[in-house]
Amino acid sequence: MLVLQWIQFLLGAAFLLTGLAVFLLELFGIFRFDYVLNRMHAAAMGDTLGLFCSLFGLVILSGFTFTSLKLLMIILFFWFASPVSSHLLTKLEATTNDSLEKHCKSYPTVAALEAEMEQEESADTREEMCRD
Repeated sequence: MLVLQWIQFLLGAAFLLTGLAVFLLELFGIFRFDYVLNRMHAAAMGDTLGLFCSLFGLVILSGFTFTSLKLLMIILFFWFASPVSSHLLTKLEATTNDSLEKHCKSYPTVAALEAEMEQEESADTREEMCRD
């Protein structure tokens, strides 16, 4: 029985240390990146993974109790709430920032590419008609 308790302790401690490492990487990303959307990405990814690892480590350490059920519910809540809130904050930044093009590379949409292809095709058909 003592071996199982040690395995439980080491596994829980490993998850807690992994969560701590993820939080430290998140903190480094928040202070290292220059643009707000990059910082938001580091914070959102770190929150989701760091909270999961930390709380799951606590679940393992507490064993199968009512407390572990509560911790699992907290994990579930944060897994839904953190990405949604960071997405809304990022969307707010993207819609209200006037100098977004300075920081981000924009790619054309599918509709814009299709319209450009149609224009090229119509120009090619006009050239063929002029030749005839």
